[in-house]
Amino acid sequence: MQHPAIETVGLDLLFQALSDPVRLAIVAQLAEGEASCAALNGDRPKSSMSHHFRVLRGAGLVHTRTAGTSHVNTLRRADLDRRFPGLLDAILAAYAAAPPAAAAA
Repeated sequence: MQHPAIETVGLDLLFQALSDPVRLAIVAQLAEGEASCAALNGDRPKSSMSHHFRVLRGAGLVHTRTAGTSHVNTLRRADLDRRFPGLLDAILAAYAAAPPAAAAA
């Protein structure tokens, strides 16, 4: 799987990835700890979730590794905090205060 170097990640891709409520909810869940794709799918189609994870990886938000037959995802927290200090904390605090209704759908 492709994971961009954090130095190449721009705010445009990061905000574009987070503009989708499903992806924002995934990032919020991963802020609590790593999780498999299956644990994060929310009963959504596998093809839809594959797309969401590809966008999150491409934006430098998520790292996915293979563990047997599963894909395990982690938030690239340390990398993001180094590249954009305080940004992830602000995004997660705003999400916790008012999560988008579509994220639960």
